[in-house]
Amino acid sequence: MSLIKAQLSSGSVAAPAAFSRARPTMRPQVARVQRVSQICLATTLEFIKGISEPTIPDVKLTRSRDGASGIATFVFENPAIFEASSELGDITGLYMTDDEGEITTVDVQAKFVNGKPSKIEAKYVMRSSFEWERFMRFMERYAEEKGLGFAKS
Repeated sequence: MSLIKAQLSSGSVAAPAAFSRARPTMRPQVARVQRVSQICLATTLEFIKGISEPTIPDVKLTRSRDGASGIATFVFENPAIFEASSELGDITGLYMTDDEGEITTVDVQAKFVNGKPSKIEAKYVMRSSFEWERFMRFMERYAEEKGLGFAKS
């Protein structure tokens, strides 16, 4: 900053004036609207990745007293995958997919009656409250899509 003595038209000397660099003119900020397109995936249960299981299971939930862990047990009576698994491949687990991603369990067992498959039972073990909350968000989406309800016992 430089100090300059300015003379008035009358010839008298005025007090020193301070000058600084000229500030650049500020352009008004234009609010930019950013559109976020969200693709909503179907909430599905799959035994073979990419092949949705149309049979709606019975789901039983248990949770520890402290809420830190829990188990979800799925029971599929006569699932459609039994008819198609020989053509599509082996059952490798239960894959629960939604907008947030995928939840997986490999604890899957087939039950047989008179040598024929009759149902599939799958267990998903949740070892933290985060896993429990994530599973419940998945189930809320799945229930909403399939028109299901939740009943405490």
